[in-house]
Amino acid sequence: MTQTFNQNSTTDDVLSGVSLTDKRVLVTGVSAGLGVETARALAAHGAQVVGAARDLAKAEAATTAVRDQAAHGGSLELIELDLASLASVRKSADALVAAGKPFDIIIANAGVMASPFGHTADGFETQFGTNHLGHFLFVNRIASLLAPGGRLVNVASSGHRFSDVDLEDPNFAHTAYDPFVAYGRSKTANILFAVEFDRRHKDRGIRATALHPGGIQTELGRHIGESTLENMLATINADLAAEGLPPHQWKTIPQGAATSVWAAVVASGEEVGGRYCENCHVSQISDGLINPVSEGVRSYALDPENARALWAKSEEMVGERF
Repeated sequence: MTQTFNQNSTTDDVLSGVSLTDKRVLVTGVSAGLGVETARALAAHGAQVVGAARDLAKAEAATTAVRDQAAHGGSLELIELDLASLASVRKSADALVAAGKPFDIIIANAGVMASPFGHTADGFETQFGTNHLGHFLFVNRIASLLAPGGRLVNVASSGHRFSDVDLEDPNFAHTAYDPFVAYGRSKTANILFAVEFDRRHKDRGIRATALHPGGIQTELGRHIGESTLENMLATINADLAAEGLPPHQWKTIPQGAATSVWAAVVASGEEVGGRYCENCHVSQISDGLINPVSEGVRSYALDPENARALWAKSEEMVGERF
């Protein structure tokens, strides 16, 4: 019988008894938080992990435990990747393609959250450009390296509920900037990218999925002021109390990374392909007014027409077709 996991499950719980020897996995964002824990758990079970990070010195220091706990042939190799620079993305992707070593899994984990208004090196709004466009270009450029039966896992967020993508004004050129609206757009884009990538590649047995890791206190929240966070938690807990539920509890980093490894190596491709996951299971569509910490995915984030339109717009923005 398949074991059932939940919001309290950790990476070690999910991977208990799982051998990843001879599996090769690419994880972006391995300089902190979920990326480091994801890499550690995979390498500890035998995976050859290629970790991508913008700051290699920071990643080297942060991943000591990954190398220390690597077992059964597991390993870690670091590569430089700045998702906020298409030149960096192309350079990194081209080097991987030239090496020609296949991947079984790509976990697009890196990202920024609720940052002040700004632009990437190529003039894109920072969050959409980094969280979505950088990964869109990188993954598509190395898609030929995904082995048959491989998987793409996009780390999205329940923050996708803040907003759908805006394909008419993706850079806030004509819209007042709101950091959480921008974050929501980028996280909805992460989900829609998985939906369309899954449609395009499932004939090769390659599936794609997106997920919400849960509420975790990591570097991702560095742009959110303490008072803002306190106000958000007070509102969330008031709503939970009104529903007769206990106060919100933060996940630990191993609990937060559990859904990433579950969706990557434990769940079947048929189960998660083109879907949205959280708490180590596939989530259901919910368009009602739901608490930010409750489960559910907005229908616009899984809409195939929306996904195709985003793909076309993304190709236009990065100047390449896939």
